[in-house]
Amino acid sequence: MRTNLSRAGLFAPLGIFLPILLIGYYGFQLEDPHRLPSALLGKPFPEFEAGLLDPAPGVPANLRASRNDLLGEPLLVNVWATWCPTCKAEHDELMRIRAETALKIVGVNYKDDPDAARRWLREFGNPYVFNILDSDGSLGVELGVYGAPETFLLDTTGTIVYKRVGEITRQVWLDELLPHIERIRAADD
Repeated sequence: MRTNLSRAGLFAPLGIFLPILLIGYYGFQLEDPHRLPSALLGKPFPEFEAGLLDPAPGVPANLRASRNDLLGEPLLVNVWATWCPTCKAEHDELMRIRAETALKIVGVNYKDDPDAARRWLREFGNPYVFNILDSDGSLGVELGVYGAPETFLLDTTGTIVYKRVGEITRQVWLDELLPHIERIRAADD
């Protein structure tokens, strides 16, 4: 009797560990950590009004941007900051996209020092048509931003059709963004 009880005691931890292992494997599995779910996919970009980091020469420094400035054509909204090393890694690809395509890119300078951001853009180049200042992170909260960089693709109506958490690389551009952009443009023709 004592032997049978001790054998059962050996299998008890296995009986507990196996279900935990199965729940962990099936319950927490993400196909791609860069494609975190977003409640905003298929919904309009949130309403906002914010100052601009770098108004164009001759434009008043107190100029503000709103959701209406994001309408009319497909565009990327890229959340970035100077404190973000991955933002630096993706910057050259954003510069290439801006130089080689007609796609507009709008920046959201997220929880950053505006002077540091201006220096960054002077030093590394500016792929953005304008930069929205989000010093307190309030627009980021509305967008469900986890951190920088994050990129949103908007269609002509300002609806979010794609979200990327992490770096935009050449491969991401070719495999993920470009097909979405081509679908948007085909739907508008």
